[in-house]
Formats: sequence, structure tokens, C-alpha cells
Amino acid sequence: MNYQTFEPHANLASVVKCYWTLEVPKEPDTQRQRIVPDGCLEMIFILGDDIKRYTSENEFIIQPRAIVVGQITEPFIIEPTGYVHCFAVRFYPFGFANFISTPIKELANKETPTAQIFGETPSIELEQSIINAADEHQRVAIIEDFLLNKLSEKATIDHVVKATIETLFLTKGNTTITAILKNDLSKRRQLERKFFKQVGLSPKQLGKVIRLQAALKMLLNQKTENLTRIAYDNEYYDQAHFNRDFKELTGINPKDFLENDKMQLSTIFYSKD
Repeated sequence: MNYQTFEPHANLASVVKCYWTLEVPKEPDTQRQRIVPDGCLEMIFILGDDIKRYTSENEFIIQPRAIVVGQITEPFIIEPTGYVHCFAVRFYPFGFANFISTPIKELANKETPTAQIFGETPSIELEQSIINAADEHQRVAIIEDFLLNKLSEKATIDHVVKATIETLFLTKGNTTITAILKNDLSKRRQLERKFFKQVGLSPKQLGKVIRLQAALKMLLNQKTENLTRIAYDNEYYDQAHFNRDFKELTGINPKDFLENDKMQLSTIFYSKD
């Protein structure tokens, strides 16, 4: 398995978290994998064999080859059908709204073909360029040229939304929206509307996801196996609160997390900052 990340151009660094590539050889016995919410949106190009996403225990769809995955509030269960090769852009929570006019909430909990977002002809041209690129560095150059052109066409993100998200990340999701707004509750509804349009989640939901990611990193990096300690360090009210949020967003209990054979990709994606 080969997973690499690449830093974005300085002009995109405020909206793009990273570019990543993943290659996994075809295996005789593929396993379903659990992808959990992380607060980010991704544009993914599937360059290898098809990938299934399960919509129920026994039903699945074949993911389109060029997609945007919006905010997810529950785990995605995917399964490769053979050789895995993906190239992707990981956007900050507020990042993708800078490139489109479609409200981000309309992309939530699903994969949307890029053609539906950017138009069929530009999307086909972009996909073919990504497919035919000589290597990952050339793919980064291609996607950055595309994004920089799109960025100049759109208004920038609301500064209050950006500042709120930065505070949530800085405090690992442990600051209340009331505190961020300095007890000015008259601004709360307006902020929530902007969040749903530009991020796809409410501020409270995003804070919950960010806090979960902090707990996930502790588990994945095996800093401690004491779940009570993890709950305490991440400022959950108690162990029950931690367990409830964890299962809601990952579909699995914390104590079973590391032993689950569906967590291989999550271990790669979420163990690092």
C-alpha cells in the first residue's frame, strides 16, 4: 500500500488541505473499508479498478470515476474490486465553497460526479488530463491550474465562517459556538445558515467531527488504550458521551475500533495531522 500527500500551492493553501494518492495492489480477498467523517470535502479521481460503496448491508453502487464527496455524518463503507489507484484533493471544511455556486449542503452524504458540478465538457477534459498525466506531480499541477482558474471566478468564503472553523480546529472542537460568538446569540442563526451553505454542516456538527478526529488520532497512534483517558483528554462529558459520539460518527464502538478489519484505510488517512 502506497499513500502519499502533497502540499498545495501557496495561493491555494488556505482552502486546500492537501493532495493525496493511494495505490493498493489487487488482493485475492478484498475487505470492506470504513471511511469516517473528518469535516473535509474531497474531489477524487478513481484511476484503478472500480470501487463499490455499500448503501446497505448487501446493496452497493459503483462509484463514478470522478467525484466530489461532500460532508458525511455517518461512515461510508467501500470495497475495492481490484487494483486501487486514486488521486484526490482534500479541501478544508470551508474550502470547496470557493470554487462553486452550489450550496455545499446539497453535496452531503453522497458522491456527486464532477460533471454535475463543473459541467460535462470541462469535467471530461480534466478527468482525461488526470488519467493521462505522467506522474502524481503532473496531476498536482493539472488540478492546481484548474482550481486556480475556478478560484478567481468565485467570491471568497465568509470571514466569520473561516474564523469559526479555525477556532474549532485550534481547540480540537472543544469551544462552544456561544463562546465563539461571545454570547451574542442573535448571530447564531445567521452563522448556522452560512455554515450549511458553505460547509455543509452546522457549527455544532463540525465541532463534534473535529473532536472525534482528535480522539481517533490518539487511538490510531496508540498513545493510550485507556478510553476514559481519551474521553477526558478530548473534553467529553464522560465515557458514555464519548462512546455515543464515536459510534454515531464511525458506526462502531471505541473498544472495537482498532480490532476491526474495516479500519485499514482510516488508519492511513486519519492517524496523522
